Amino acid sequence: MSSHVVLQLAAGQRLDQFLRAELPEHSRAFLQKLIDEHLVLVNGKHVKSSYHVRPGDRISVEIPPPRPTEAQPEDIPLDVLYEDADLIVVNKPAGLVVHPAAGNYEHTLVNALLHHCRGKLAGIGGVERPGIVHRLDKGTSGCLVVAKTDFAHRALVGQFKSRSVKKIYRAICRGRFERPSGRIETIIGRSERDRKKMSSRAARGRPATTDYRVLKQNDDLALVEATLHTGRTHQIRVHMAHIGHPIVGDATYGHKSETQSRVRETCEANPKSKISVARPLLHAYKLGFTHPRSGKLLEFEAPIPDDMEQIIGKI
Repeated sequence: MSSHVVLQLAAGQRLDQFLRAELPEHSRAFLQKLIDEHLVLVNGKHVKSSYHVRPGDRISVEIPPPRPTEAQPEDIPLDVLYEDADLIVVNKPAGLVVHPAAGNYEHTLVNALLHHCRGKLAGIGGVERPGIVHRLDKGTSGCLVVAKTDFAHRALVGQFKSRSVKKIYRAICRGRFERPSGRIETIIGRSERDRKKMSSRAARGRPATTDYRVLKQNDDLALVEATLHTGRTHQIRVHMAHIGHPIVGDATYGHKSETQSRVRETCEANPKSKISVARPLLHAYKLGFTHPRSGKLLEFEAPIPDDMEQIIGKI
């Protein structure tokens, strides 16, 4: 059972949105299910997910013990960067979904981890997300840490919530940057026009901060290093689009046809050579955190994948 008190700053948020911020290790859908099952009480009473919280509201949340996972182990190769009894760090390839969800109930990273860890994966986080502490989009490659014990899960979730985790990405963006570096600070919330998208101009949102540094560029493309200081959904993709430099291959926040055309023109080594872009060219390059048990600072680096390297070499 966890308890939460609503402060003035959070007043007016939907209950499920408030809990998502308070309990980032759980999905909004999971929290809505808890509310529907009367496992969430506001001032001792059952309310709906759409309830707008008020200052001073006291909210209790009962997380039921995890049931045996419904996801099945699958022998999917993993690029393991580090592993011990408490956690595992992997280099996730682009195209691999992190955990089962609608449309992707098999062939996910969770399926691969269940096979690799052979029953030692933490059950906290829901039956379909054992051990998952954070996530990367399907199209994003790079460093991802997974907890193998309840102790490690709680500690790592706490580090992500307190923003003490180092998260550095590399991305290939459209256009020439006028400034070699900068900071982007906006809110990010659900788009009013398309609920599947996030927006930096939403009526309701949460603060998001990204620092960027241009490593290499020409008139059409730029290799950018982005450091996350918050962890909002699609944050780098939204922020790069916000400043007019969407990530190459990002059909959601950029312009797919124009992007692919420019990339081909820039990267053609000869008239017969073409490089296709099948995903947003975003890579979780570095991940740093404190080991939950030893207290040692750990930092991991995932090599830039081939599809990005080919284009970087032509910038």
